[in-house]
Amino acid sequence: MENQRKTYCIDYFNKKRTLTKEVIIGTVKIGGDNPIQPQSMTTTDTLDVAASVAQSKRMIDAGCELVRLTAPSKKEAEKLGEIKTILNKDGYFKPLVADIHFTPNAAEIAAKLIEKVRVNPGNYADKKKFEEIEFTEESYQEELERIEEKFTPLVQICKTHGTAMRIGTNHGSLSDRILSRFGDTPEGMVESAMEFLRICRKNDYHQLVISMKASNTLVMVQAYRLLVKTMLEEGMHYPLHLGVTEAGDGEDGRIKSAVGIGALLEDGLGDTIRVSLTEDPEFEIPVAKKLIEKGIQTKNNLVVTTNKNITYNPYQYNKRKTIQIKNIGSKNVPIVFADLSEKEKISTSNFFGFGYNYSVSLDKWNLQDLAADYVFIGDNEIDFEIPGTLSIVQNFRTWKENNTAKNNYYPYVKLRDTNNYSFNNPFFLEIENIDLPIDFLKVNSQAILVITTKYDNKTQIYRYIRTLLDENNIENPVILKYTHSHTDLEQFQLYTASDAGNQLIDGFGDGIWITGPQPLQIINSLSFGILQATRTRISKTEYISCPSCGRTLFDLQETTAKIRSKTAHLKGIKIGIMGCIVNGPGEMADADYGYVGTGPGKIHLYKEKEVVRKNVSEAEAVDALIELIKEHGDWVEPVL
Repeated sequence: MENQRKTYCIDYFNKKRTLTKEVIIGTVKIGGDNPIQPQSMTTTDTLDVAASVAQSKRMIDAGCELVRLTAPSKKEAEKLGEIKTILNKDGYFKPLVADIHFTPNAAEIAAKLIEKVRVNPGNYADKKKFEEIEFTEESYQEELERIEEKFTPLVQICKTHGTAMRIGTNHGSLSDRILSRFGDTPEGMVESAMEFLRICRKNDYHQLVISMKASNTLVMVQAYRLLVKTMLEEGMHYPLHLGVTEAGDGEDGRIKSAVGIGALLEDGLGDTIRVSLTEDPEFEIPVAKKLIEKGIQTKNNLVVTTNKNITYNPYQYNKRKTIQIKNIGSKNVPIVFADLSEKEKISTSNFFGFGYNYSVSLDKWNLQDLAADYVFIGDNEIDFEIPGTLSIVQNFRTWKENNTAKNNYYPYVKLRDTNNYSFNNPFFLEIENIDLPIDFLKVNSQAILVITTKYDNKTQIYRYIRTLLDENNIENPVILKYTHSHTDLEQFQLYTASDAGNQLIDGFGDGIWITGPQPLQIINSLSFGILQATRTRISKTEYISCPSCGRTLFDLQETTAKIRSKTAHLKGIKIGIMGCIVNGPGEMADADYGYVGTGPGKIHLYKEKEVVRKNVSEAEAVDALIELIKEHGDWVEPVL
């Protein structure tokens, strides 16, 4: 169990899976050397047994290994046994999980009926009123004793009945007690779980799975890493359930999930995953399977032999210090590359794919919000005036022969080109694998590095390059280049976002360059989506939208689509769309505005953490949300 290891990752520079304690959940084993298992959660009312059974079957048929159902009260908990009986009778034996919030008595009932219960430390024994509380050491210890008294009965029931448990911390539902002592931080999330873990250990109960979910991918990744480190320090090796809460739908939901979950899988963490999309739960499973497939890739990996350690703190975000070259590096947001090198002839219409529209009648370029900053044209030439905001990158020899005097034209240089040429102006230097020309870089401060590899373990290779740069005090900016050959769009998105997430979350990368067999518009959208998901460059509205469950009080998919259609132009605004009051206010605490179901047909509207309009009719709530945004000065009219 790697007893001497006190960091979250077995090997920072080679891809290895962390082995955890095996936990048996009915017919499914999680942890140890068992496969990473995909799971999901029903969106039906648990009291509607027929609907819950039918949806559970669809999920299992899609490959779901654990089916979670909400149990907000004793009535729903009691129905879980009936649902399990019918599923088993019909030949469906995958374990069921009860999702518990606020109601210990429901958890205790469910633990006697089905294979697993999930409890949230933030609201199982605590309440959240967004109040700041001052504690002395004595009064805080009294609170821990109160929590132990409330939680221990469930632990004993689970131990007696062989029931597994997930201790699932959510960033948005940390208790006032934890927030008052640790703040809204990964440290607070970890301590919230550790309090419950220590109680379980005290009772010699170990059938545990742990999660650290957040909508903010940086917080989520840092919290999981810190959890693993903290567990190791206390001699614990429990398996991890990975997930990004409220990821949203469509492309954004997939990118955000891949960035967070993928960053951890690439480092060998994770034993089961749930992709939280605002879509029907059976559609989450294929996404989860593709992420798992990506996470376990080891065949085409470059082995890095080194005794080095990383040069940054993986538990908090710090952007790598770089010099500024043009608009790249230093405090600039990461730039986006487009690639036209495979075109036979370049025309103005090609530029539409990465955010530029040319009006013939006005002889004028119009820029979209998602407009790339650089375009690589290989050995091609451009015979028209380009937009002033765009720069051209060309293969070195073509640039040298034709365009050395042109403004905004820069050479793309390979190491072999550096022998007989002096570079006095900015140039892009390709670094493949780990072949870093240290001596050359120490005397070439105008080099912008483009790191690339055909190996699958890009996370480890790029991390090693960063380590070499830091050790040698080389502060040239770095462009992260990712090439995938997948023709399946979803797989292309997931694989690229998984690779890029880890570096950007750790503050490495001054730009992103994606290539592959997908349309330019898709690649451009993916590039900006990854930067948005890692919060390194905000270029569009962000929707923190929950995946729906049996507690949801309105049609989340329809409502999200309606809100998106009217607000998608509000660049940089975060809007939370939550199905119920149980998790809503907490989970969307990071949002600027919130739309939360509070009863059938009734919506509360929030400005940040404060409810400002209560019980708005659902029919009027979207328009009321827009009025609220206008009142606070964040509305701009869409450009038609």
